[in-house]
Amino acid sequence: MFLNPTPDAQQSSGALSGEKTGLHREAWERVMRRLRAELGDDVFSSWFGRLELVDLAGDVAHLTVPTRFLKSWIQSHYIERVLALLTEEFSTVGRIDLAVRGTTSRMSARAGSKPQVDSTAPQRATSDRPPQTAAQELEARAVHDADPLSGAPLDRRLNFGNFLVGKTNALAHAAAERIAHAEPGASPLYNPLYVHSAVGLGKTHLLHAIAHSVAASGRRVLYLTADRFMYGFVSALKAQTALNFKERLRAIDLLVIDDVQFLQGKSIQQEFCHTLNALVDAGRQVVIAADRPPSDLETLDERVRSRLAGGLAVEMGPLDEALRVKILEARIAVAKIHQPGFDVSPTVISYVAKTVVSNGRDLDGAVNRLLAHTTLTGAPLNIEAAEVAIRDLVRNRDPKKVKIEDIQKLVATHFNVSRADILSSRRSAGVVKPRQIAMYLAKVLTLRSLPEIGRRFGGRDHTTVLHAVRKIEGAVIADVTLREDVELLKRMLQD
Repeated sequence: MFLNPTPDAQQSSGALSGEKTGLHREAWERVMRRLRAELGDDVFSSWFGRLELVDLAGDVAHLTVPTRFLKSWIQSHYIERVLALLTEEFSTVGRIDLAVRGTTSRMSARAGSKPQVDSTAPQRATSDRPPQTAAQELEARAVHDADPLSGAPLDRRLNFGNFLVGKTNALAHAAAERIAHAEPGASPLYNPLYVHSAVGLGKTHLLHAIAHSVAASGRRVLYLTADRFMYGFVSALKAQTALNFKERLRAIDLLVIDDVQFLQGKSIQQEFCHTLNALVDAGRQVVIAADRPPSDLETLDERVRSRLAGGLAVEMGPLDEALRVKILEARIAVAKIHQPGFDVSPTVISYVAKTVVSNGRDLDGAVNRLLAHTTLTGAPLNIEAAEVAIRDLVRNRDPKKVKIEDIQKLVATHFNVSRADILSSRRSAGVVKPRQIAMYLAKVLTLRSLPEIGRRFGGRDHTTVLHAVRKIEGAVIADVTLREDVELLKRMLQD
């Protein structure tokens, strides 16, 4: 979470450096871990995943986020909690300065000082160019960022040519290619296409590939993340240009939205639903990705979930061993272009594929570690060496992450009720007991806060969840049958 401060931050408030930097980084990471534990993974990833500490100056902690929408939301809802946690780690901190990354650079350019290129952008050599050229680039980037519908950048490396297909992603790949290669003007066959999977399994790669292919045919394409959509809508409301925002959004040929599970706010979800309906009804293609099926997106309005489920919903499952081997072979082939001496035997590849099973990003990490072992030590790369090189990926692999939706489904099945019953307001004994057990398991097996658990159980108050947890904690002591049921459910969820 901690990044080196930008050149602007160094000029304006002094950069953190040396041993002091390491201590500050560790303290900041503790703050972020506590926020994650208190708020839950979904809320944390949505609002704090890109929050960075860039400097400590006197009693001020300088934090940055990439968009004005995130800045506004954190200041309105969480700034006091962040300050409290910071104060526990840094006793001198009395207030927070939250800024949007890149703003300082543009202010410096306008003031006449030598401008600095945004550290998140591709690095370019600027030292031999007139200062006004760099300033013009910064202004152009500012205009792009200020445009609510400028879209998120597409990665040229993510295309169909290097997307590796296996049993678990074949259906999603086939549907994506059908959309990408459809004739201009043809009625969409799958609309919307909804792709869901856990992190690191390739859904974003697939979305970028679709966008590249459709754009290459001359059609209008817009790729947005959920937070970019939210920022665009809020910015349009503030600027009183909401009508223009809606008209521009509904005039495109392909709308691609990633991480829709992070879509927050009633008015924003309503606008998203209206846009979705307008595009689908007009025969324009919509492609959406999330980390769970539409029915499990409890934070989204029911009408949005219904519309998403009305298209083609496709899951990209965990990578099977054969696909992991293909991914490793492809990554190693790319690495050999730059390091011709990097040679990995099929035996080692097979070992890594059997050992690193979580996602594609960990496979990338495994290849990097094998490459480092070969280039830095010069020792032969056998099974024993590979085991040492990738042991952190195995040893530190997180245990199975239990989802509240999985708890609700399993408990409902075990007690012969429906998940809808558990989420409903029904007060019959046959429903209340399973609901309380599910709430108890959600508190014990996840990092979700009591308010978050309450929201996931039909919008209940946190005191209701606390009552359920305490009731089951007391009941399992006296009731042997209930204790055995709860322990069985725990094992089934964690296996």
